[in-house]
Amino acid sequence: MQLTPKYNPNYIVITFCCLLFCTRSKANSQTIKDTNIIKSYSVNYITRPLHIDGKINDQAWKKAAWTDLFVDIEGDVKPKPLFDTRVKMLWDSQYLYIAANLKEPHLWATLLNHDDIIFRDHDFEVFIDPNNDENQYFEIEINALGTVMDLFMFKTYKLGGPMVMGWNSDGMKSAIQIKGTLNDNRDKDKGWTIEMAIPYSCLKKPGRNYLPNLNQPWRINFKPIPEFNWVWSPIGVINMHVPSRWGYLYFKK
Repeated sequence: MQLTPKYNPNYIVITFCCLLFCTRSKANSQTIKDTNIIKSYSVNYITRPLHIDGKINDQAWKKAAWTDLFVDIEGDVKPKPLFDTRVKMLWDSQYLYIAANLKEPHLWATLLNHDDIIFRDHDFEVFIDPNNDENQYFEIEINALGTVMDLFMFKTYKLGGPMVMGWNSDGMKSAIQIKGTLNDNRDKDKGWTIEMAIPYSCLKKPGRNYLPNLNQPWRINFKPIPEFNWVWSPIGVINMHVPSRWGYLYFKK
């Protein structure tokens, strides 16, 4: 078991950070193919906090359904991903819980410091817009060593929004489990699993919603694996920073 470093004290939709640098200018000039169905997920409420160890074996996880398997970011116009990725979620009064199961035959990660630019490692990326207004959203990444990179966006890159690396997911708990051998391509790995507990308190911004609301969905998206553009809810263009194409997250009790 590998836990995130201690600087990461006591994850909604969701998308990816490698596009942060390598696809920004290209994606901004592309036309979004909006024929893809936007996914949605109903997240169940729990009354007791989960133990975050990366194993996804807490009894409460049985209340949560797995999402559909991830697809290419451009949707049906591209082949299905080579390896399976899926997530499930729960919530309580303090945290949004995210569990991810990622198959990968050759796991690789080297970066150890908080806010290292980890998209070249095997990482998992979450994008969250609690206000569902396509503005001001959060991005959290974790690599196969448990290293976290997090940032805040005032608006999308297309609208001129700079990233704010000074924002931290304070109070987040996360852990990973490796099913194989890290950084050794002589054998074949099964993949890795992730658990995250994202406190609502770290999403608080002046004049903005940050708490779950049974009557108002959040937007969320996810992406794994650095060399492929695989996501939960397809965007229709190679650009994760399009919140209007992220999936809907519905809270229910």
